[in-house]
Amino acid sequence: MTEFEQRIADLNPQNEWFVGIDSDGCVFDSMEIKHKECFCPAFIDRLELQAVSKYARETWEFVNLYSRDRGVNRFKALVKALDLLRDREEVRARGAAVPRLPDLEDWISREPKLGMSALAAEIEQNPSAQLEQTRAWSQDVNTAVAKIVRGVAPFALVPDVLESLQGKADCMVVSQTPVANIENEWREHGIRPFVREIAGQEMGTKGMHLKIAAEGKYEPGKILMIGDAPGDLAAAREAGALFFPIIPGQEDDSWKLLQSEALERFFALAYAGEYERSLIDDFMAALPEQAPWQGPFDRVQA
Repeated sequence: MTEFEQRIADLNPQNEWFVGIDSDGCVFDSMEIKHKECFCPAFIDRLELQAVSKYARETWEFVNLYSRDRGVNRFKALVKALDLLRDREEVRARGAAVPRLPDLEDWISREPKLGMSALAAEIEQNPSAQLEQTRAWSQDVNTAVAKIVRGVAPFALVPDVLESLQGKADCMVVSQTPVANIENEWREHGIRPFVREIAGQEMGTKGMHLKIAAEGKYEPGKILMIGDAPGDLAAAREAGALFFPIIPGQEDDSWKLLQSEALERFFALAYAGEYERSLIDDFMAALPEQAPWQGPFDRVQA
């Protein structure tokens, strides 16, 4: 167990309830600026997609903002976006070369903690031009985020909701963003004291975060994950937790519902079942599986 994992494992319950909270796109309205101004420009530059930049941008934004892959780990997102872009008729028509990254795919299939430190260790052990390219892209993203993303406040009701949880639930950030970035954002806006710990991509998957922090420490029905992506729902289910969705495009309304109704149900053990299912149905309906440019059936990969 790493030092980061041990910090989570060492969290002993101070309250009867546990709430895990995603950060980007859930607490902070930062997904759009990060992906449109930081991730995507680096994607076009480092993967040499200038000849099809329009389609590369549309594809990156669909994968990371407007589909059921929203919130996926950045390295998985890179592979997914390249695969989807390669299959676009417009890209084929231009004869553009969209790279494949089999070394990255292989590493993803073997590595549970998809972060920069794990990538550096893999490159040290198994040198690869593809992984070096991936690392350069990821470093470009981090540099751009540090330079561009500032002053992005939490959604309006977030501080009030977090404050209301104090003394009722043990709260922890559960994210795939690097820990340092999360720490900076939460401290900048004065909400860091509301959570006991911050778990980021260096500590493994969100499901791992929840299981290490909460599984076996809290009774069934007393663990809740708040998130804005299907991956957050999957993490909740992996850890036996309940899930409250922050619906993309309806974030303020979602936080209002959480504050006015959902948390009361959670603490009254009246959340699981039909109520949770209705929330999840609305959430999944807002995130399509297929891109707008795809037909009713998936095309065969080239």
